[in-house]
Amino acid sequence: MTMTYLAQPEQQQKLEWLDGGTFSVLLDEAATQGKLTVGRFDVAKGEAPPFHMHTREDEVFMLIKGTALVWSGEEEHELREGGIVFLPRNVPHAYRITSERADLLMIATPGGIEGMFRHAGRDLTTPRPDGFDIPKSLLAEASELYGGVILGPPR
Repeated sequence: MTMTYLAQPEQQQKLEWLDGGTFSVLLDEAATQGKLTVGRFDVAKGEAPPFHMHTREDEVFMLIKGTALVWSGEEEHELREGGIVFLPRNVPHAYRITSERADLLMIATPGGIEGMFRHAGRDLTTPRPDGFDIPKSLLAEASELYGGVILGPPR
């Protein structure tokens, strides 16, 4: 068996994301020949992206630690530690972290969605500007560039 890509933790890109959380790019489309993206969120209670959908990729979320509410269409579900959810492309969805902290693994296929996080997020190897925040306009721009559609505010 041949291993075509290996990235130790110190080689994985970390980005500041919504509400001061972080998104680590574990595998990107370059590492997987476009097949998938794997990322990991470390976020605090209340972190919630806008209600949205992806037109290019399917997503899987696994909650390694913590709890969250997940919306798929108009259905609401509680996701507990160890729970996993599959979100097909073109299905509106969102989540909100309900525990003090959460560790969330994301897999998207095909790859490429990491470009959205890189476009709007801040690489943690760069100095943090005072008052850094991701404005709604930048989030919308990044989403649109990578096939996302923001449908409404966070839930």
